Amino acid sequence: MSGAFDDWMKTVQAGSENDLSGFLPPATAVPAKLHEAMRYALLGGGKRVRPLLVYAAGALFDADPATLSRAAAAVEMIHAYSLVHDDMPCMDDDALRRGKPTVHVAYDEATALLVGDALQSQAFLVLSEAGGVPPARQVAMLRLLAHASGSAGMCGGQAIDLDSVGVSLTLEQLERMHQLKTGALLRAAVILGALAGKDLDDAELAAVDAYARAIGLAFQVVDDVLDATADSATLGKTAGKDAADNKPTYVSILGLEPSRALAQTLRLDAHAALAPFGDKALRLRELADLIVQRKA
Repeated sequence: MSGAFDDWMKTVQAGSENDLSGFLPPATAVPAKLHEAMRYALLGGGKRVRPLLVYAAGALFDADPATLSRAAAAVEMIHAYSLVHDDMPCMDDDALRRGKPTVHVAYDEATALLVGDALQSQAFLVLSEAGGVPPARQVAMLRLLAHASGSAGMCGGQAIDLDSVGVSLTLEQLERMHQLKTGALLRAAVILGALAGKDLDDAELAAVDAYARAIGLAFQVVDDVLDATADSATLGKTAGKDAADNKPTYVSILGLEPSRALAQTLRLDAHAALAPFGDKALRLRELADLIVQRKA
């Protein structure tokens, strides 16, 4: 990665952290325990991949910075809520997230449930108050995020994941599950960033959609590779848990090296999808490389 990309990434990550803090109620506001736990779940950790994608896609169409900040915060709040719920005993039952105790461990299960609920609501509140786009496009952005988060997106993928424990899936079924569970929200981040700049024509939407689908799938393939090869200290969460829980993964179906090769193929597909945008897509290309080449 270039120094310029590293600098850009750090700037976006720091700005997103500041924005997220500002878009949350203060920890002292009543009910203080819930607000403190919301901030614990959302702030001070994570790679902020989704905000980075929002800003990189916004660069394609010179998007309004204030709208980008709200879109980035909204999609990251949805992501954080999903992690809080995913870690709970009724789902994946994990004690570690981003190198610190999960919310239900640090607080309690009821608080963790409410944290997820409140972060989801806060995401739509934040996005609904974006003032830099026409009302019709703002409604389209809200609809996109809702669709990506619900039963036809992330939640649907999580449901399939839970039902797949101990079940043999085909490669096509596994891909469909992850297009929903992981890919839908990553796709939303890319398209929200683009919509912060303009209404997309069919060709523009097809191009950003192809990119988003490629990196969404690549992200999960790399996650499965890391889960099989890294340790908990590196990942900041419990390593090897999917295999221990008898969940199907790309590594379990394809093997380790074919999974790595698939991630590289998807990276090239993402690059190819960005060809119509030329140099303005540089950050999106670099993010595709980061997603595939990351070590945690």
